[in-house]
Amino acid sequence: MAIDPQDDPLKGIEDYWAIAKRRRWWIFLPAFLCWTIGWGVGRLVPAGYKSEAVIGIEQQEVPEQYVVPNVNSDLESHIQTMTQQILSRPRLQSTIDRFHLYPPSHGLSSLWEIGDPVERMRKDIKVEVVEVEKPTPGRPNPPTAFKINYTAESPGLAQQVNQELTTLFIDENLKSQQQLSQSTTDFISSELANARVKLDQQEAKVRDFKARHFGDLPSQVQANVQILSGLQGQLQSVQVALDSARQQELYLESIQQQYNSAEQGKNSPDSLVSIDTLNKDLEDMQLRLADARSKYTEDYPDIVSLKNKIAKTEAMKKQMEEANSSRNRKKSDKSPDDLTDSTAATEQSQPGALTPIMQIRSQIKSNQLQIKNFQKREKDLELEISKYQARLNLTPATEQELSDVSRGYEESKANYDSLLKKQNQSQLATSLEQRQQGGQFSILDPPSSPDKPAIPIALMVSLGGLALGIMVGFGVAMFMEFSNVVVRQEKDLVGIVPARVLVGIPHLGLPGEQRYRVLRRWIEIGAVVTMIVLILVGNLYAFYKG
Repeated sequence: MAIDPQDDPLKGIEDYWAIAKRRRWWIFLPAFLCWTIGWGVGRLVPAGYKSEAVIGIEQQEVPEQYVVPNVNSDLESHIQTMTQQILSRPRLQSTIDRFHLYPPSHGLSSLWEIGDPVERMRKDIKVEVVEVEKPTPGRPNPPTAFKINYTAESPGLAQQVNQELTTLFIDENLKSQQQLSQSTTDFISSELANARVKLDQQEAKVRDFKARHFGDLPSQVQANVQILSGLQGQLQSVQVALDSARQQELYLESIQQQYNSAEQGKNSPDSLVSIDTLNKDLEDMQLRLADARSKYTEDYPDIVSLKNKIAKTEAMKKQMEEANSSRNRKKSDKSPDDLTDSTAATEQSQPGALTPIMQIRSQIKSNQLQIKNFQKREKDLELEISKYQARLNLTPATEQELSDVSRGYEESKANYDSLLKKQNQSQLATSLEQRQQGGQFSILDPPSSPDKPAIPIALMVSLGGLALGIMVGFGVAMFMEFSNVVVRQEKDLVGIVPARVLVGIPHLGLPGEQRYRVLRRWIEIGAVVTMIVLILVGNLYAFYKG
């Protein structure tokens, strides 16, 4: 008949306690045996004494507003970089050789130890950044720091090696900071030299462009406009003067014709017509001069021309009046009896009468020469004006080309100025690092000398063996209990035999059996107490001695 699991009699705590009592030695013996093995193994494993040092970083002495650092200020990344450098194989091997660390192991300890001494030392070194707490309002920020831990087999060795590691970190920080700062300065200087070459090339392009387009550059527009305006003013003045000279030429030619007519009829009253004509011309020119003065200044070309014409006409009028009066005087002084003298006087008076006409002819020649000069000057000014107008017409296209050429120059110049500023800042930072006034490492807590192992390996192995033994003991006890089915009580028959128990026969002891049971009990108690005492003493020894 199958036993229903729900009818399993072994459900109560009393049943399990009864099993523990019956199988107590199957529990105690494996537990003690495993603990003994674990304790012995723990004694073979060397204890680890951890020496700890705290290193803080000091800010640079010169404020950053005066000298900006040119190296990475991230402490965590900087420490990681230095850790990789210090934990390199050549450096660790040098430290291992100096302190004779990690000698070859023999026996059981060689089974779990790493063969490579460098890897073993890397495993024993721990570098961790100290967490910065939130600063309290009104208090300065706590200093940033990091810890260096090294674990060795003895306290003194751990302290010495950690002192060596601390010195390596401080020296490496000083060296790396100076090298990084100098490298940054050298890099910026190299880039600055390249930027200078590019800037010179761009300057040469701009210089060549300005040389090829001299005169039609955008910066010369105002000057060209002013020059063009001046040339146009000069042209206007020359044209006005040319017109005036041409009018003067016509006027002189008319005067010359009147003189020629007067010479043909010497005694005719028509000889005075030229003087009347001059008077009319003077009146007309004076009226024009008065009208021009009401509109313009005395330096205006029309006014200057009118003044010159009036002066010449007045001089000519005066000469003609003197010539006529001289001729009339000579006529009145002649006598009928002196014909020879009259003829001579007439011949002598002839040169005086020709003086005004000769002056007019001279003025006509001078005026013609002046007209030629004015015409030449007019052509020259027109050529100059056309040249400057062409320059102004080319200015927009030149401005666009110059903008394209100057864009590269401005970019190169901005890049050069930026690099020059960075170079000056980097040189200051490098000088500060070389004088050891930048950010430096300082020892906040020197490497400690541990009094006891940082991790009680022997105790942990001992307790682990004890726990394992207890689990093995209970497992063996339960296996023995359920594999050996024995009816010990009336309730054990429930579910096996359908009938109920009517009579129970008590245990019938033999002579001396009770004394044997008492003796056995005391032996078991002594054995259990001995095992418990050994376990406690062994664990305490492992805790204090490692």
